[in-house]
Amino acid sequence: MSESFKALIVNQHGENFTREVKSIDKTFLKHGDVLVKVAYSTLNYKDALILKNGARLVKEFPHIPGIDFSGTVVESENKNFKKDDEIICTGRRVGEIYFGGYSQFAKVNGDFLIKKPKDLTFKQAMILGTAGLTALQCAFTTKLAREELLLGEKVENVLVTGASGGVGSIAVMILSKLGCNVTAVTSKESNNEYLKSIGAKSITKSSDLDKDPRPLDKGIWDGAVDTVGGNILSNVLPHIKENGIVAAVGNASGIKLNTTVMPFIIRGVKLWGIDSVHTSSKRREFLWGEASKLINFPLLEKSVKEISLEELLKIFPTMLEGKTTGRYIVNLNK
Repeated sequence: MSESFKALIVNQHGENFTREVKSIDKTFLKHGDVLVKVAYSTLNYKDALILKNGARLVKEFPHIPGIDFSGTVVESENKNFKKDDEIICTGRRVGEIYFGGYSQFAKVNGDFLIKKPKDLTFKQAMILGTAGLTALQCAFTTKLAREELLLGEKVENVLVTGASGGVGSIAVMILSKLGCNVTAVTSKESNNEYLKSIGAKSITKSSDLDKDPRPLDKGIWDGAVDTVGGNILSNVLPHIKENGIVAAVGNASGIKLNTTVMPFIIRGVKLWGIDSVHTSSKRREFLWGEASKLINFPLLEKSVKEISLEELLKIFPTMLEGKTTGRYIVNLNK
């Protein structure tokens, strides 16, 4: 490997928080037992928060953010990986308490990695990233957990809130591929045609679900994927049919949940929390192995924007303002 390479470094001195692309060398990388030449990373909402001010997630400075990356093993002291293995890294607090993927080389604990399926490219793996892994978990929970694990009735009509976002849009595509009639909830009418193109059968406005919830309401959906939380989730639960599952994964609309026990004890509704950060390696391998069967990458790539580390510094504030759509992936060779 080259002696020096570029990385995005965030730092903090008192109240002064800085972020810049700098040239560093391998000695700067202080964590892990596997050195990876990074091909792609991503921009997630959590990344944007860390880039803003550390978001109380970063414990030590200076720090390299980037919670996802794909690439090739350069050096390894881990028995499960060898030189030239192609890997994916998502979650595991990488980019938070450990150095992450906003660097041309990353060094991490090999236990955090999985080998990239051969039918996925580095770019496709990061088009999905944490958002895609989370969406796969949500979709499988909402549909397959009810049908197979709980031996329930077929899941046909499902709701996806925050459908214009990374997790929501991919969940729409996966659930449609699994044979569901998907209602996509979005606050952005400009995205209606896009959501229909990736599989949404119908669209509803976020404002229609942002009201005072009733304890129980008309059962409309067999299940739901909720990516926003707050009052939206409070209104989704009363509309779920008997034994339906709501996979909850976000809190953009708030962390408080105004509900009653009625959906749970009258209809047997299940609220199933999704945590992609600590998902086991075995489950990750299964989910990544299913990705190519369920994702229409040519279609998804239409909403993907490929950027450099330098461009990343200009774009993350826009994401925090809620003005971005689709996915941003970071090309570390750009």
